[in-house]
Amino acid sequence: MPQDPTERRVVVTGPPRRARRSSGYYRPRTEIDEQTTLGHTYVRSLMRIQLRTGLTVFAVLVLLIGPLPLVFAAAPDARRLEWAVLGFGLYPPLVLLARWYVRRAERNERDFVRLVEGR
Repeated sequence: MPQDPTERRVVVTGPPRRARRSSGYYRPRTEIDEQTTLGHTYVRSLMRIQLRTGLTVFAVLVLLIGPLPLVFAAAPDARRLEWAVLGFGLYPPLVLLARWYVRRAERNERDFVRLVEGR
């Protein structure tokens, strides 16, 4: 028996019903993933600030450890003093400097993630 045309189902396809975000919506993560110029700028800024942090630590190390050979050369009879300074005197500043570096690097990365995710 032929079906009545009023009983036949019709499937209509169209654009998705979800509201799209406006074209001015800004997503840095997409910029980074697509390797656009703006995304490259974001990553380069993160790398630059991480490099600055590393160079700061290096400069402090050079200023802390660099003059030690001159100090040791000025006092040639103080062998025990040299070992005490190298063995015990440098350890606390190096640990503090390492802790500062790790905290700073993690904070830089957290700030970057906040920027990218838009929080």
